[in-house]
Amino acid sequence: MAQLQTQPLVLAGTGWDDYGLVDSGHGRKLERYGDYRFIRPEPQAMWTPRLTDWAANGEFVPGSDEDGGGRWQYAGAVPRDGWPLGWNQVRFTAQCTPFRHLGFFPDMAPVWDWMGEQLRGRSDAQTMNLFGYTGVGTLALSEYGPVTHVDASKKSVAQARANAALSGMEQRPVRWIIDDAAKFAAREVRRGRRYDGIILDPPKFGRGPEGEVWRLEEHLPGLVADCRQLLDADSRFLFLTVYAVRMSSLAIAGLLDEVFADLPGRIEHGDLAVREDGEGGRLLPTAIFARWTND
Repeated sequence: MAQLQTQPLVLAGTGWDDYGLVDSGHGRKLERYGDYRFIRPEPQAMWTPRLTDWAANGEFVPGSDEDGGGRWQYAGAVPRDGWPLGWNQVRFTAQCTPFRHLGFFPDMAPVWDWMGEQLRGRSDAQTMNLFGYTGVGTLALSEYGPVTHVDASKKSVAQARANAALSGMEQRPVRWIIDDAAKFAAREVRRGRRYDGIILDPPKFGRGPEGEVWRLEEHLPGLVADCRQLLDADSRFLFLTVYAVRMSSLAIAGLLDEVFADLPGRIEHGDLAVREDGEGGRLLPTAIFARWTND
């Protein structure tokens, strides 16, 4: 029986050559993406910035409503079609998107490392990346075996495939699926499929390719239940991240505790965070997570 660890964890990432959290505070964060610097909103940065100079190539100015919106304002030339960055062996294109993101989620880097630790030595592991976005996590997983990448956005899947080509990984065994994640997982259950690991990064709200509506609080329990049916006592992990919701990590850990009660291993939960560059860099929380590990 999987054991729930009630004490929360902090899974913290640090910068690398192509990315870093330079500073944060007063509801914003300053980040470096290769040769460019950007300012983005960050409500959890409630402290005072350490630096006085926040020179940046661009800043995302949020809209007036709390559900999103806003626009980029540029102080210098920024390639509108994006520019190449890398994480380990994975190459990808960073780009200023209308959704304030830059084409990948750098706080997921320690998650990609952790998944690699669970699959170390494998070349046949069957894994699935639900809500796979632009595929950086998918390409990281592809080192260990076949990956099923699922996203409802045709544009995101096209970018993921372009990132695979940029990385020289277009021949790796990845199934690129444009579909509603919940519907696809349910069909995989009916097909009797199994996986060694699943990562899912659902949005708070979204729409599938045929207009399917996704609401996290309403639909997450059913999706997690289907993911459980795709895993067994020989599987290695499930990793769930949740952004931008008023929810405790203990809540989603409790969901996993119920659904994974018949499997061995442990269930952990806590915060994803990014550490600022430099000595004594502060930890900026970005999301909550829960994970099942079979160890």
